[in-house]
Amino acid sequence: MDMDASTKYPIVLVHGLFGFDKIAGYPYFFEIEEALERAGAQVFAVNIPTVNGNEERGEKLLEHVNRILLETGAAKVNLIGHSQGPLAARYVAALHPEKVASVTSVSCPNHGSEIADQLHKALTPGELPEAFVLALLGAVGTFISLISGHPENPIDPEAAFESLTSAGLAAFNRKYPQGLPKVWGGEGNEVENGVYYYSWSGIVQRFQSLQPLDPSHLNCKVLSKLFYKEKDANDGLVGRYSSHLGKVIRSDYPMDHFDAVNQMAGINSWNVSPVGLYLEHAERLKSKGL
Repeated sequence: MDMDASTKYPIVLVHGLFGFDKIAGYPYFFEIEEALERAGAQVFAVNIPTVNGNEERGEKLLEHVNRILLETGAAKVNLIGHSQGPLAARYVAALHPEKVASVTSVSCPNHGSEIADQLHKALTPGELPEAFVLALLGAVGTFISLISGHPENPIDPEAAFESLTSAGLAAFNRKYPQGLPKVWGGEGNEVENGVYYYSWSGIVQRFQSLQPLDPSHLNCKVLSKLFYKEKDANDGLVGRYSSHLGKVIRSDYPMDHFDAVNQMAGINSWNVSPVGLYLEHAERLKSKGL
């Protein structure tokens, strides 16, 4: 059966840390934008600062939202973000709920990343190792901004780093609590201030079909061992329950952090179709009148 993704409001895809819209035609959301468009959706993949804090990225996202509303004549947008992307989306929705129909969080550390915590713990503020790591983050971010055609986007590696730690997200969540669960591992409100909130994520698998050919999957498998709170329930970068926001579609899909955006180049588990998840969700948004 053909899927109908013709949502009432445009869908805006928001990338995560070290992300981009496209580089030399290669998309961050691999094959996802095209699939949604074929199914009837109006889709915009935006480019916000690749390495920066959540609020700074949110301000840039707000600029894109205003532009899209002006271009399309739509009253609102559906924001779908991956990794750090939903944090910018949450910021926009909290400040301007009248412009946002829904926020969907895909594999996002809404309550903090244990990997960021481990790295923060290992680095001594002000000493050479921390300075080196921040300089490296900044250099990578600058390079991605340049080759993706957006050198104007500001880079702030220290803000990016701090914004993904548990302490950084706790501070962010106190300011922008919409959609957050009241208890660890629970669900948040599906609707707050007229905005619908959803989330989904996965758990890295030991054996996943063709994924031994995917270097990003191998990296996720290694990083998954560094978790302590969600040791056996993470996607390599984000813990299962840390990802929860609003109505939880599912948080244990058999996929790693990069599978969630169909990377690399569509190599992922045969047990789940990342592209299919976005199509199903667009149908869900449509059914809600969004």
